[in-house]
Amino acid sequence: MAGFKSTEHYIASRDLEVAVNAAVTLQRPLLVKGEPGTGKTVLAHEVAQALGKPLIEWHIKSTTKAQQGLYEYDAVSRLRDGQLGDERVHDIRNYIIRGKLWEAFASDQQAVVLIDEIDKADIEFPNDLLLELDRMQFFVYETRETVVAKQRPIILITSNNEKELPDAFLRRCFFHYIRFPDRDTMEKIVQAHYPDIRKDLAREALNVFFQIRDVPGLKKKPATSELLDWLKLLMVEDLPADALRSNEKQLVIPPLHGALLKNEQDVHLFERLAFLARRGG
Repeated sequence: MAGFKSTEHYIASRDLEVAVNAAVTLQRPLLVKGEPGTGKTVLAHEVAQALGKPLIEWHIKSTTKAQQGLYEYDAVSRLRDGQLGDERVHDIRNYIIRGKLWEAFASDQQAVVLIDEIDKADIEFPNDLLLELDRMQFFVYETRETVVAKQRPIILITSNNEKELPDAFLRRCFFHYIRFPDRDTMEKIVQAHYPDIRKDLAREALNVFFQIRDVPGLKKKPATSELLDWLKLLMVEDLPADALRSNEKQLVIPPLHGALLKNEQDVHLFERLAFLARRGG
């Protein structure tokens, strides 16, 4: 089987390539951490495409329970059908709703499963999946059957580090932290997404972008996704590079900065610092 490598659309570091392939070889879930906007979720799409596997996505919310990944029993529908005299009510299997993990376990082809933003859920959520992810099987109490995976899926789990994950869960994962791309890597990412972008515009935009990220006190530093959105707007507006040009000692408030700064505190902070920089200049 071909391993995972960087593509023309997704620039992965060598360490990330090694981590993905190591997790696949060890048959362990790959836990990927990193600040929001660094491509953790997109990684699962790229891995599935690179390996030629179907992708099954399970996006976690604060209300998500581990059981929902296995199955849910729709007792309300069964009660309603019973009141209406529906014949379906006699087979409880009609009211078992398969979850994402059951879907992956039942797949004839090995699937890539994305468990996205696991740290959004309750602290017990990861531990509640330990046995199923270890044994690749689970028991359906309503039908008294055991569901066993036809193929062990490739599991990618993302976390934004909003809360600590249990040690027992971490021990069963292969871990990788996606570091924020350096300037050279970011230039490659920009080129991969916008091959026709003017070089002078890309250069000045990256200057401003990294300058903003270096501003102390920002609540939410702009990440790769914000940069790409901002560049798209700059290209649509066909702004000249001069509109972005600055130097290391003078902050400027960039045009369309709403794509980069995502809360009012950061906008106000940046405006104050830019004003003070102009006065100092």
